[in-house]
Amino acid sequence: MKDVLELIITSLVSNKDEVSIEEVASENNVTFKVTVSKDDMGKVIGKRGKVAQSIRTVMKSVAGKENKKVNVEFED
Repeated sequence: MKDVLELIITSLVSNKDEVSIEEVASENNVTFKVTVSKDDMGKVIGKRGKVAQSIRTVMKSVAGKENKKVNVEFED
């Protein structure tokens, strides 16, 4: 799942080297903490959070195939 999220995030940002994704897994839950440069944060979140919500929707679909629940958090 992490590789799918990384592919999505790196395709959106300009500074690909500053992308950091931390995976915190528990029994049936996975939380991804995404950190990008301040210049790229607007691109990842989008207007009114629509891009971020779309990323979460795609990740929930991927996680559903593995019978897991996923959370994606965008950190400064």
